[in-house]
Amino acid sequence: MRDIAERLDPALRHLIAARTDLSPPVLGAVRDSLNQRRAETARTADLIGVEVEQRDVAVPAGHAITVRIYRGGPPQSPAVIYCHSGAFVLGNLDTDHRQCIELARRGRCTVLSMDYRLAPEHPYPAAQEDAAAILEWAVRCAAELGIDASVIAVAGSSAGAALAAGLAQRSAAGEAPPVVFQLLHQPVLDDRATPSKQEFTTTPGFDAEAVAWMWRHYAGDVPLPDSAVPSRITEMASLPPALITCSELDPLRDEAIDYALRLMWEGVSAELHVISGTCHGFDSLVPEWEISTQLFEIQGAALRRAFLR
Repeated sequence: MRDIAERLDPALRHLIAARTDLSPPVLGAVRDSLNQRRAETARTADLIGVEVEQRDVAVPAGHAITVRIYRGGPPQSPAVIYCHSGAFVLGNLDTDHRQCIELARRGRCTVLSMDYRLAPEHPYPAAQEDAAAILEWAVRCAAELGIDASVIAVAGSSAGAALAAGLAQRSAAGEAPPVVFQLLHQPVLDDRATPSKQEFTTTPGFDAEAVAWMWRHYAGDVPLPDSAVPSRITEMASLPPALITCSELDPLRDEAIDYALRLMWEGVSAELHVISGTCHGFDSLVPEWEISTQLFEIQGAALRRAFLR
């Protein structure tokens, strides 16, 4: 089999040695480094066509969640509840700032991105409870926010996609407000072994060792319940339509494909894209690359179609 460097698109080969180390001794330093890099990127982001503001939202759990609001559509526009990437342990509102701008602008909607609590300090269900609280808040305060409470999608990248999928599942079960669409990019969906996790042990961006640490941090000291792992759902027919995008050279690839197939097998509309020659996080690492731009347009077009249904 060809090695990873040969399979990786030439535009990404400069990243071949990049690794995400989530082991406890270095986790704090990894957080600080990522936050600094993404803050610098966020400061220079192009906001043409998008208005941005921030609010602190008090939630029933007794703390406040900061929400960054991206307005890319007219008043009373559809909305997207967005959960950032970061393996449940990294990141903040700057992490996927560019992605939120692109979704708001191309989807002609309002994106509500939340700074949810991180593991291991706050293991499951903290992040999922924060995501659910922001969805409830958005619906309750829709008139004030200038969004259409009847047309709300959920979206996320990597671990954020796990939270978005969890929101969609809660909604389908009647435990959260209605959700019309789910947009899952390079999603974390399954804590079990897959061929891609077994194969991609030294891939740039994310590898199998990072995946294992991610789940350990998220679980804390107890086994995760089924509600924490989206792929454990047994009935999918009531879930909203989905766009699922993933990278070819990513340990998370197979769970994304499996989830999309299961949706389709149960009659749920699901659009799946496996982006060849790419690694996990490519759209954040090289956002100006033509393939990243194509991804942003695929996502924006999917949102526009979903909001017209």
